[in-house]
Amino acid sequence: MANITAAMVKELRETTGAGMMDCKGALNETGGDIEAAVDWLRKKGLAKAAKKAGRVAAEGLVAVESSGHHAAILEVNSETDFVARNDNFQAFVREAAKLALNTDGTLEGLQAARFPGESTTVTEKLQTLIATIGENMNLRRVAKLDVQKGVIASYVHNQITDGLGKIGVLVALESEGDVGGLSALGRQIAMHVAATNPVALDASGVDQATLERESNILREKNAGKPDHVLQKIVESGLKTYYKEVTLLEQPFVHDGSKTVTQVLKEAESKVGAPVKLTGFVRYALGEGIEKEEGPDFATEVAQQAGRA
Repeated sequence: MANITAAMVKELRETTGAGMMDCKGALNETGGDIEAAVDWLRKKGLAKAAKKAGRVAAEGLVAVESSGHHAAILEVNSETDFVARNDNFQAFVREAAKLALNTDGTLEGLQAARFPGESTTVTEKLQTLIATIGENMNLRRVAKLDVQKGVIASYVHNQITDGLGKIGVLVALESEGDVGGLSALGRQIAMHVAATNPVALDASGVDQATLERESNILREKNAGKPDHVLQKIVESGLKTYYKEVTLLEQPFVHDGSKTVTQVLKEAESKVGAPVKLTGFVRYALGEGIEKEEGPDFATEVAQQAGRA
């Protein structure tokens, strides 16, 4: 039997909104598997929501950098938030983001690139920084977006300094329209992405395994109904799911009466040309990284006092 800890129950409760005993029961039923426990609660109708965002469990910075029709976004992790405010760390992240504009968009390509003004690679420069600051750091991920014509808009949430913060978003708009109008529209959509965290641009981009998981949950919640009724329930449920998680079908956060697709269509008359949203990237600092929970501040002080 799996060892179900209080921390696991707390995590599941925060993820689903279900009661403490229901969360404990779900974890017992699923052998301590958090993701399976979320599904178990949803099938029982006990979960208020299955939040898709990964848990923020690492520190550091997310950076965005753009140049004309090209833009890059990357995440560099550190052990503590103190390092994120270190001038040398910020300088490294900013230079790495600029460098990413001229690489192939892969993490390996960026790591092997020559760091500006030095004879070392990005990886070697980071190792030097680790030795200097005395804290472990990790260049975790990087992505690039490009457009032939149009703009790539960006937005940084919880910004510490220009282009560096806790959540970074890039949005690519292909268009021959007015650049100023496109930039304003792109920034609004980037803010929308930061707030709603869509899983894909449209239905075609949703992972097949995710669709099967959602379909199975709908079937199990409505088990016992005739097959033809069940099929309609699944189809209707998936349509609702697409509206919740795909960017183009989501209600626009700045005007909930319109979808993002409708906002793009209306913008065409303002910018003077068709507008197509071709892609987006959203990085939230530390999402999906597990972090061991240490003692709280009061306990740490007590421990230090005991050693004195």
